[in-house]
Amino acid sequence: MAEFTLDDIRRILRASAGVDEQTDLDGEDFAGTAFVDLGYDSLALLELVNRIEREYGIQIPEGDLAHTRTPFETVSYVQARLTEARVR
Repeated sequence: MAEFTLDDIRRILRASAGVDEQTDLDGEDFAGTAFVDLGYDSLALLELVNRIEREYGIQIPEGDLAHTRTPFETVSYVQARLTEARVR
């Protein structure tokens, strides 16, 4: 099963929610910046969840990613779900 990285979040956000010209998804602070500060609202994050589920074949219980405020936290969460899926 594939790894999930910050590059995957960047790719999905660009494809599904777009990028505001003031948002720097390639900047050094990207990983630790809150999604809301990057300009992504709950609808954009819902699309992020839907694409992760489809592309990586995992289920993310409703509301789970609400506790991940930054791209880094999201990568950690998704990696844990992928690891769980491998063990099963």
